[in-house]
Amino acid sequence: MALFTKEEALAYHEVPRPGKLEVLPVKPCFTQKDLSLAYSPGVAAACLAIADDPSLANVYTGRGNLVAVVSNGTAVLGLGNIGPLAGKPVMEGKSVLFKAFADVNAYDINLALTDPDKIIEVVKALEPTFGGINLEDIKAPECFY
Repeated sequence: MALFTKEEALAYHEVPRPGKLEVLPVKPCFTQKDLSLAYSPGVAAACLAIADDPSLANVYTGRGNLVAVVSNGTAVLGLGNIGPLAGKPVMEGKSVLFKAFADVNAYDINLALTDPDKIIEVVKALEPTFGGINLEDIKAPECFY
C-alpha cells in the first residue's frame, strides 16, 4: 500500500510555493549599515582579502558549505532518461537531504547536455562558486568519463 497518493505528492511539490528550496540570508539585512556591509562598499574588504588569499573564500563566503547537485537527468533512479527539467524535482530533493541531514547548503544545477566533455567544462567553470560538486543521475558510461 502506498504511503501517499499521486495527488498528495504533487501538492507537496506545489503548495504553498512551488519547489523545495529557497534562499535566506544568514546575516542581518535591515539597516542601511547592514546593507552596506553585505554589498557595497563593505563587501570590498572581503573581496580584497580573498584576492590576496583565495583560501579565505571559505571564511568570508558560504562557498565552503555549498554543494552543486549537477545532473542531466539521463539516469534518474526508477525513471530512466527523463531529461534535466523533469529531473529537477529529484535534484531539489537531493539538495533538501544535504540541508536536512548534514546542514550543507546545496543547489540543483540541471544541464541540458549529454556530451561528457561539455558537462566537465561547465562543472569546472562553476568551481569558484561551490565547495563541492555532486554528480547525480548521469547515465553510464558518461558518468565514469
